[in-house]
Amino acid sequence: MTLPTRALGPLTVSAVALGCMNLSHAYGEPVSDEDGARLLNRALDLGVTMLDTAALYGAGSNERLIGKAVMHRRAEFTLASKCVLDMYDGQRGLDGSPEAIARTLDAALARLGTEHIDLYYLHRLDRRVPVEDSIGALVRAKEAGKIGAIGVSEMSAATIRRAHAVHPLAAVQTEYSPISRNPEVAVLRTTQELGIALVAFSPVARGLLAGAIRSDYYAPGDIRRAFPRYVGARLESNLLLVQRFEAVARDGGLTPAQLAIGWGLAKAAHVISLPGTTSIAHLEEDVAARPASPDLVAAVDAILPPNALDGARYAAPMQAQIDTELLPDEELA
Repeated sequence: MTLPTRALGPLTVSAVALGCMNLSHAYGEPVSDEDGARLLNRALDLGVTMLDTAALYGAGSNERLIGKAVMHRRAEFTLASKCVLDMYDGQRGLDGSPEAIARTLDAALARLGTEHIDLYYLHRLDRRVPVEDSIGALVRAKEAGKIGAIGVSEMSAATIRRAHAVHPLAAVQTEYSPISRNPEVAVLRTTQELGIALVAFSPVARGLLAGAIRSDYYAPGDIRRAFPRYVGARLESNLLLVQRFEAVARDGGLTPAQLAIGWGLAKAAHVISLPGTTSIAHLEEDVAARPASPDLVAAVDAILPPNALDGARYAAPMQAQIDTELLPDEELA
């Protein structure tokens, strides 16, 4: 199948790509390798042409899964992965030094079973290291043929400009959905100006805008347990807004997930949507999304203006690693 495409630096990828994190990380018990392989191959069958992973996801197990499951179809997809956030001595850590980046990249190539990653991101900004030094490490990796395009994730417009001055960026990955509007402060405009793709992760808001959350009874190990807007009285309040969003989707003949993804695709032509899922049925639903009509975008924005939800998007330790601009009066706890 062929899906609509969008530019990503020198690459062209499907407008709806696949974030692979869910298969190995963050939302409770990982799926089996067999089920993960089935979903990854189904994504390629459906015309998805970018798979996105990271060294952090499952402590490398997500990269190993991709290496086993789909590398025999290597010519069919753009492979994206990330460094800086990784496991260090068994603990999640942040290290943007050139030496750490080189080690993470070599380990990723081995896990993936490849000599080249098409798009490699700085997963987060390590404020102890000038971003120019971190980007410099990626430039050297590119010169060595280990990576192709260069990207950054969850960084501010000012940091993006500094990184882009060292080497043109192909992509900026950041959370962007009807309930997470931080890119609209500056990053959406800056990436458009510089010709950088904006890869929008969590476009369905970790399931909140996909009909997947009705309470905070999450599985053990689910990261949403620690996110203020996804638990307790705050979640109950937010679900009232979600019900109104779902009504807009229903009236528009769409599923909530398709409206959320389509909203992002309609916001700007350089936005690439990056949903993740462990369900083939949800995958098929997601890739059927198309840019929402102006009327639907306006209806969503009326219900969910910036900063509409109660509660911060991250717990404090994770927010400390985010460089993206805050919204006016954004909660941080």
